[in-house]
Amino acid sequence: MSNDSLTIAGKAYQSRLIVGTGKYKDFAETQAAVEASGAEIITVAIRRMNIGQDPNQPSLLDILPMSKYTLLPNTAGCYTAEEAVRTLRLARELLDGHKLVKLEVLGDPHTLFPNMPETLKAAETLVKEGFDVMVYCADDPIQSRMLEDIGCCAIMPLASLIGSGMGILNPWNLRLIIDQAKVPVLVDAGVGTASDAAIALELGCDGVLMNSAIAHAQNPVLMAGAMKKAVQAGREAFLAGRMPKKLYSAIPSSPTDGLIGK
Repeated sequence: MSNDSLTIAGKAYQSRLIVGTGKYKDFAETQAAVEASGAEIITVAIRRMNIGQDPNQPSLLDILPMSKYTLLPNTAGCYTAEEAVRTLRLARELLDGHKLVKLEVLGDPHTLFPNMPETLKAAETLVKEGFDVMVYCADDPIQSRMLEDIGCCAIMPLASLIGSGMGILNPWNLRLIIDQAKVPVLVDAGVGTASDAAIALELGCDGVLMNSAIAHAQNPVLMAGAMKKAVQAGREAFLAGRMPKKLYSAIPSSPTDGLIGK
């Protein structure tokens, strides 16, 4: 399994779990949870977290340095393509030309469902400007294909609404997206517990991104470790290939030859 890496924008990662850095009680808990998760890519909301915008405040990079982690700036809180593009241009400037970003353009503050027309518009602009775009989107196979055709380096459909913890509500759409995609597909949003993460990987997703499921757990650090194991188990189960489902089977699971009395 050591060579089963996840490649995004030309770089290989051993972990298939991407974690967020918000919603924790303090930086110490953030650091401990990220370390327990084993994640190599961490995502940060540029509009909400200090990574150098304010030199007078503690920076996330003090505890999660870019020498150790790949930073994934995201556009959480953006509701138009213009806002999202402007935010990621700022991130690139702050991080000395950093290209890998997560695009999300929200439709409304109540559901945080993606605004797909604005997402497509922003993706086109960002790809033309040389960004490597991982994109949060609806679980729509047609629009997912459009994002891939634009040049996004990873497609990230929601499993259910952001922060809902409802798990994967439509596995069939996810499979349609996975089956057609030529870039990594990662579940983004809706994971609530370890079994949700395992199911995503068993379905064939290349990875999973989460924040609330870890940060809002009663013990975030313990949950981060559970998510690490779940992602690994789900990936191994996918590679192993599950047995066919049957209503029942008349074939014994153990050999009958040589039984006493036969």
